[in-house]
Amino acid sequence: MALPPKATFPLFLFLLLPLLLLSLVLATTTQQEEFSEELLLKPLPDRKILAHFHFQNEAPLDADSFARHHHLFPKSISQLVQKFHIKSMELSFTQGRWNYERWGGFDPISSHNAKPPGVELWAVFDVPPHQVDASWKNLTHSLSGLFCASINFLESSTTYSAPEWAFQSALGSLRYGTLPREAVCTENLTPWLKLLPCRDKAGLSSLMDRPSIYRSFYHSQRLHLTMSSAPSDGSRSGIILEQTLTVVLQPNDQNADMNHVRKAKIQPSWSLSSIFGRKISGRCVLAKLSTVYLHADKGLVAQLENLHKNTAQFANNDTGPEDYRVNSGFKLSVTPKRVHTELGKDSSILYEYPIKDYKDTEQFDLGLSWEHPIVWSSLHAPFYASRFLMGSGNERGAIAISLKSTEMTQGLVTSNIEERCKLQVNVLQVVPWYVKVYYHTLQLLVDERPRVLTDFVERMRVSPSEDKVSPGMMELVLQFPCEMKSALLSIEFDKGFLHIDEYPPDANQGFDIPSAIISFPDFNAGLQFYNKSQSKSPLLSKLQEKSHVLSYTEVLLVPLTTPDFSMPYNVITITCTVFALYFGSLVNVLRRRVGEEERLLKNKDASKAVFLRRVLTKLSAKLRGKPLESTTSPSSSSSSSSSSSSSFFVSPKLILRVLLVAGIAIAWQYYSQ
Repeated sequence: MALPPKATFPLFLFLLLPLLLLSLVLATTTQQEEFSEELLLKPLPDRKILAHFHFQNEAPLDADSFARHHHLFPKSISQLVQKFHIKSMELSFTQGRWNYERWGGFDPISSHNAKPPGVELWAVFDVPPHQVDASWKNLTHSLSGLFCASINFLESSTTYSAPEWAFQSALGSLRYGTLPREAVCTENLTPWLKLLPCRDKAGLSSLMDRPSIYRSFYHSQRLHLTMSSAPSDGSRSGIILEQTLTVVLQPNDQNADMNHVRKAKIQPSWSLSSIFGRKISGRCVLAKLSTVYLHADKGLVAQLENLHKNTAQFANNDTGPEDYRVNSGFKLSVTPKRVHTELGKDSSILYEYPIKDYKDTEQFDLGLSWEHPIVWSSLHAPFYASRFLMGSGNERGAIAISLKSTEMTQGLVTSNIEERCKLQVNVLQVVPWYVKVYYHTLQLLVDERPRVLTDFVERMRVSPSEDKVSPGMMELVLQFPCEMKSALLSIEFDKGFLHIDEYPPDANQGFDIPSAIISFPDFNAGLQFYNKSQSKSPLLSKLQEKSHVLSYTEVLLVPLTTPDFSMPYNVITITCTVFALYFGSLVNVLRRRVGEEERLLKNKDASKAVFLRRVLTKLSAKLRGKPLESTTSPSSSSSSSSSSSSSFFVSPKLILRVLLVAGIAIAWQYYSQ
């Protein structure tokens, strides 16, 4: 039956109303979630290129966000935050070591993204103190399955610690652990890319060519999770997820038309297509911001200005922005839309390229070609930090941390001649439990002279290791004079013994001691741009954020005494051989029937003798011409003898043999135990 025409329109509105409400809710949720993608390119002094990818995803934190559907923010990360009550977390996968002497150590990239080799994980939990360890263990298992890595090895109490001064966090709720030997491969990068809304199919992430990344000198993928606070009451209002990938690449030399002498001195020219093998086809459609930056640090800008003053062929170029500094040092293939200049006399320059104007028809391929050879150096931390082992043998040794002054400390000395300045240095050193450190042997040498520790150590926190329970940890707060040239911290240790089940498969390679963390709280690594540079760019905000200068030392390889791993194989082999001989002989004796075997042998011999006797009898009868006489066969006599012998089923000789084998087996078991 058809409905009347007047009832059709209200019914249509009734069916359409839920769809309109659903679309309104989805639109409101989508507006609250924001995603941005940015790429920072930076020439390095040693003819290499730094590529820093920065992705930021923000989502509100509601009461029902654990079960809600996210449009941009990865749901797996949101569930981790809700289930384990995470306030902040950082996970990094790194291959290679950051070269602080050549690539710098006083900029935001080196302080935030220069990580130790392997896996590093730290997390701050918003739970009672007695639940922190349980939350940490559950988190490591979840991250291990999420990123296809061995992060679950950090669940053991022997692999993580609870530092207090190295990280700016709440006391007692932070856990820190590292896996220096963890290999980084595409199995870890693929889950990391799946957290992005466009993955690696569109936007800046499409540049992540696997061969280009994994043949680099250094690459580190990082995941940083923080909670945003509401401005009204300071409560948690949202989740901020930062994903960064830092790669140091060697560009292919494109200066083929230059002579060999000049080509050896000049920096190699490069472009996005030459270092990544592809161009940017456009932005990710879900990204609110998509930008590429080219950063020229202070040392490079100073050399470009000197070259500009000494070059007579320089001419002003009026194209592009007003503050676009055209120089005779290099040329850019694309004119930047905006240029950010840092405050101060020796300032760095940041060229900005928005990607929203580029599509498949017009791909973005930024290139830089050098015109003249330029030599510069990056800014360094106040001290070069390195670490090494002292001593020899498999019993004792010592760990030494060396600090050497740089040009920054020399500048502080010249600017503070009248006032006596001091530099604060924080040291965090975590050692495994089988490296038994004697903390009372800590010694300090300043400018190659022994000094009293109390004159330089402001605070010291020591957590001794416990066998097979917890690692050892030492935190130091040192105060050094600015005019100091070098310092050396050394501490002695004994090498412990492990059970055979506790050795890794490659035990003869050695055991790793995680990198020590050296921080300089008196120095901030942030960049300061003019007010016109203030934008909604998360990367620019991160570069201008004031954070402590941080550096990591080398990973130490300690050889320990290893047993002969072939001995278990030898013991198993000889034991199995003895048991095989014993049981084989025993079964053979018990299953053998001696009387029947002797009777069968005698029957065979008797049958052969009878057959031969019959042949000879027939032959002799024919020769004599006499008839064959019947002979009695010895079967009757042999049967009687066999029946009598069969009554003795086991002979005394066989019983003696069985007892001898059993005695040997019992003696072997007694002495082997």
